[in-house]
Amino acid sequence: MADISLDRAVWDGLVQQINRCVRRKMDAEDLLQTAYLRLMSYPRRALVENIPAFLVRTAINIDVDNYRRERFMARIAPEVRQDAEVPLQDEILAARASLKRVEEGLAQLNPRTRDILLMHRLENMKYREIAERLQISQSAVEKHIAKGTLFLGKWMEGW
Repeated sequence: MADISLDRAVWDGLVQQINRCVRRKMDAEDLLQTAYLRLMSYPRRALVENIPAFLVRTAINIDVDNYRRERFMARIAPEVRQDAEVPLQDEILAARASLKRVEEGLAQLNPRTRDILLMHRLENMKYREIAERLQISQSAVEKHIAKGTLFLGKWMEGW
């Protein structure tokens, strides 16, 4: 698996491009990170000729999907939405087993990577906020999150 790394200037340029195309400007960095993770897990990355274009298009598509999902959920009658949120017993058991597997995977991570990933995913902290709190670069935060997310994805696949 080849390492695909982008320098800070390229990353910032991609964030600006995405900002011009998405609805919520504050989500551009997160959209780009998600697109980058998709690229990293893409089985035939060698077929991606223009990585920056791929990342921007993927980030925009993720934003469009999120928007459509939000619109759809807003249109559903409240009583249907409420019923849809009540899980079945087997879904609860599957979710518990999945959660246990994620906890086991988190325990396998480097403590710093785990802390950074949890700050982002559970506390909804932006990369910039995490970097400031831990007094590290934003690039280091991005790498920890990418590393942790990629590991957990593979960990869950092996389940």
